[in-house]
This record gives sequence, structure tokens and C-alpha cells, in this order.
Amino acid sequence: MPKGFTVPSILNPAAVWPVIMLFASNVFMTFAWYGHLKHKSTAIAIAVLGSWAIAFFEYCLAVPANRLGSDYYSTAQLKTMQEVITLIVFSGFSVFWLGENLTWGHAIGFVLIAVGASFIFRG
Repeated sequence: MPKGFTVPSILNPAAVWPVIMLFASNVFMTFAWYGHLKHKSTAIAIAVLGSWAIAFFEYCLAVPANRLGSDYYSTAQLKTMQEVITLIVFSGFSVFWLGENLTWGHAIGFVLIAVGASFIFRG
């Protein structure tokens, strides 16, 4: 790269990969925690064991995401990102997997949480 040229942070792999990995890990965790609700007739012990098995893959992504991400983000920023990612993933999951509707109240609440979270990334 030319001298003095810096890659915008949004394109920096050190900044992007932890976010991608946190999104992927959150998909696994959301299914581990809530996926069984679509199959309530399944015995609870099977639901717990299945959830643990799914959560293993969440940990295989979340732990390295946080380890890699800690080189670029503070732990408060990583945790805040994870919470906002949770809301995004959960919103899609509840609509597409569980068939639930999101209301304006949900949207407003999620936006307020995201706005609050944005303060973690300021100076």
C-alpha cells in the first residue's frame, strides 16, 4: 500500500473477522437456547443435550472471535457488539424459525438498545 495510506477500519480484517465470527456463533447459540421451542413435544432431557451439542459450536466460534477481537476492540466493545448481534439474530430467528411477529414495540426497544450501545464505541 502507498505510504500514508490506511485501510478504513470497516475493511480491516482484524476488525471484520471477529464480527463475522460473533454473528455465526450467535446463530448457533440462538438455536441452542430457543430452537427447541419449535419442538415442545420433545423430552426436556433431549432438548438440553441437543442444546449443549449446538452450543459447543457456538463456543468454537465465540472464544476465538473474542480472542482475535481483543487485539482490535476493548472487551466492553466486544460484549456490546455481541449483545447487538444477539438482537439482530434473534429478530430473524423469531420471525423465520418460530413464526412470531415483531411489533413496533420490539423495533423501538431494539433501536434504543443499539443507540445506548453506540456510546461504548465513542472515545
